Amino acid sequence: MNTLSHYINGAPFVGSSAESQPVFNPATGAAEKSVPLGNAADVGAAVASAQAAYSGWSKTTPLVRARVLDRFAAILWERQADLAKAISAEHGKTHDDAMGEVTRGIEVVEFATGAPHLLKGEYSSNVGRYVDSHSMRQPLGVVAGITPFNFPAMVPMWMFPVALACGNTFVLKPSERDPSASLLLAEWLTEAGLPVGVFNVVHGGKHAVDALIAHPDVKAISFVGSTPIARYVHQQSTAVHKRVQALGGAKNHLVVMPDADLDMSVSALMGAAFGSAGERCMAISVAVAVSDNVADELIARLKPKIEALKIGPAAKTESEMGPLITGEHLDRVKSYIDAGEAAGAELVVDGRTFAQGQAGYEDGFYVGGTLFDKVTPEMSIYRDEIFGPVLAVVRCDSYQDALDLIHGHEFANGTAIFTRDGDTARAFTQDVEVGMVGVNVPIPVPMAFHSFGGWKSSIFGDHAIYGEEGVRFYTRIKVTTTRWPSGQREDPQFIMPTHD
Repeated sequence: MNTLSHYINGAPFVGSSAESQPVFNPATGAAEKSVPLGNAADVGAAVASAQAAYSGWSKTTPLVRARVLDRFAAILWERQADLAKAISAEHGKTHDDAMGEVTRGIEVVEFATGAPHLLKGEYSSNVGRYVDSHSMRQPLGVVAGITPFNFPAMVPMWMFPVALACGNTFVLKPSERDPSASLLLAEWLTEAGLPVGVFNVVHGGKHAVDALIAHPDVKAISFVGSTPIARYVHQQSTAVHKRVQALGGAKNHLVVMPDADLDMSVSALMGAAFGSAGERCMAISVAVAVSDNVADELIARLKPKIEALKIGPAAKTESEMGPLITGEHLDRVKSYIDAGEAAGAELVVDGRTFAQGQAGYEDGFYVGGTLFDKVTPEMSIYRDEIFGPVLAVVRCDSYQDALDLIHGHEFANGTAIFTRDGDTARAFTQDVEVGMVGVNVPIPVPMAFHSFGGWKSSIFGDHAIYGEEGVRFYTRIKVTTTRWPSGQREDPQFIMPTHD
């Protein structure tokens, strides 16, 4: 079994912890690697490395920092398939899906190369007699990222390129379920010319997270994961005066209006609900059918397509959906299907009956696409983020009922509406209380030059991730007011300066 390592101070780092856990190939169910679970000492080594590198990196000109990221982007484009292969081997998503993940991550790296423009301050002359003022954006110091298993390359690249471009140094704590992608990113950053210690990777579970939160030299933490842990990271980090952006869970609704193009709607639901086996925080897990006629037609069209899904390993190019990440998560998803059936939802397609018949993959963590009809808001399959290929259809009588349904949910990450009517679409985008909205677009993930973030229990903190919001998060403003001797004598002033 291959034993992985941390990456600290520009090289693999064994660490002092004796704890480790297996890394599975979800397609086969076999444990193929072992990852160390870092302790407080290992986290301390990573932070110390980043702290030592901070002075030099923060004083490196923004243009030079951008050139390092530009070289890194070139390496990523050249080796995109290698990174995708590493993702598929540990996450299970299809190769094409993994390639898409890498592309969306590279786009943030490309955005970060333009950070010198976004780091410009402002200048005002004559704010007082012979007095000028200017502002500047300065880095925070050592910052940390804690990232989830579902996007082991893209989500880290939502964080560290912007942080590095702004002059911070970075400690990444990736998911211990699929850690290899983070090590490739670290090696390629070093190859691109990033100075030793500017980017470090430390593996681990809760002990590593708590050590990052407690470490006094870590100035900010970015987190993406489930809502309970996002809330915990936010509460614990702000209690020790760290800046935090913590992105949590989701239950994304797609509203299908009576005038929608149903072929487009069905195609969108198939990709958004079952792509990446539903293990996306922007997956559509609720189809809101406005009228029984729309619901009946959706069910009739979705059922045969879900039953025909090509489910298999990434190694098979024909696979449309891969396995879930672990056997434990497979059991969790199946338990939700059990609960939905027990609660009285109509089980139209039962993914529990799927059995992988391809030789060598019989023990993989597979479940079939699942479709429920007549789901109601009190059911756990509606309330909870299942994070699997389970689509629930909820029937509503009107646009307002659909809007009220969305507003009644705890999460407010992403949503979409499918309609041909411009008035309805405009009203929805204005009225819906959700952070990211699609109109005839099922997964409205913003491009790198915008920012990603939901509302309500889908985010904790004041800043969304990447884009200009990312620059604001990873910098702080300093305002300097200057006055030079002008030969003018002035008496002492004992009152607040004004322009009167």
